[in-house]
Amino acid sequence: MSNELNFNEKYRIRTKALAVKIILFYSKYCKSSEELRVIGKQLLRSGTSVAANFRAATRARSDAENYAKICIVVEEADETLFWLEILEETKLLDIKLFAEIKQESSELLKIFAVTKKNMKK
Repeated sequence: MSNELNFNEKYRIRTKALAVKIILFYSKYCKSSEELRVIGKQLLRSGTSVAANFRAATRARSDAENYAKICIVVEEADETLFWLEILEETKLLDIKLFAEIKQESSELLKIFAVTKKNMKK
C-alpha cells in the first residue's frame, strides 16, 4: 500500500506541475495568432485533463473506476503530446520554448501506458 501511495503522490505532483507549465506556456506564447490560440487551447485542455483525471484515479472507489480514469489519463497525455508535435512540426514557435513540456509529456505518457497495461493483467 505504501508504494501505491508514493506512486500516487509522486504523479499527482508531476501531473499538476505539468498542467501549471502548460497554463503558463499558453498564457505567454499562444495568444499572438489565431493558429496558436486554437492549438494552445487544445493543449491547455488536454494537458490540464491529465492532472485532473490522474487525481480522480487516485480517489477512485473501485478498481474498475481507477482503470477507467487511467485510460483517460493515457488518452489525454497522448493528445497533449500530439498538440506539442503539431506545434513543433508547424514551426509556429521555437521548440526551445516547449521542449521541457514535450519531454515531460512523453515520459508521463510512457509511465501511464505501462501502468494501464499492468492494471489490465
